[in-house]
Amino acid sequence: MAVFMKQVGGDSSANPGGAPARPEEGAAYPQLRGATPAQAVGMFLALLQDRLPVWLHGLDDLMHMAGKGRVNDNLLPVARAGIDYYAEVQAAAMPAFISPSITVRFREALRETDLGPSSEIAPLARYIAAERGLGRVSPDVTPEASARLLLAGCFRHAYYEMFIGAGSGLSRDDGAVEIVRELRLEVVTPRTPALS
Repeated sequence: MAVFMKQVGGDSSANPGGAPARPEEGAAYPQLRGATPAQAVGMFLALLQDRLPVWLHGLDDLMHMAGKGRVNDNLLPVARAGIDYYAEVQAAAMPAFISPSITVRFREALRETDLGPSSEIAPLARYIAAERGLGRVSPDVTPEASARLLLAGCFRHAYYEMFIGAGSGLSRDDGAVEIVRELRLEVVTPRTPALS
């Protein structure tokens, strides 16, 4: 965590000489319950470093499902886990946007640690591409775009839940079903007309 603290805002102790600190240099914000913006961002990055590998491991494991079961059934637990993941880490990310300089430091730290969104899009896109190659996903599907859409749906669900509250919209389970269904990835077999 010390590495992250250095990347996002330096030492969180008081400024030398007793001069009041500018917000981006570590002045405490009451809404952060005593944590400075740099500390809050450091804590978020530590949380992300802890949770992201577990989330990515689940996405990587999806490749073992290529060609098995139904595509939507394989993606459903991923969407549900995605909503849980974003709900957990999203609220912790909010302090990163308190000041422009903290936001810049936060972005730099994400780039330097490879914790950005491309790390989660790639394994999901690989799975969708594999299913497309097997003819189980429509040939006109763009795997990377579909992966982004699935993750965006999970992020949006978690975002609204955070602001509006759980229970005011779809449950996480129902939200996951809707996200996967509306991607319309699976190849639809035309119905054979009944013989009269």
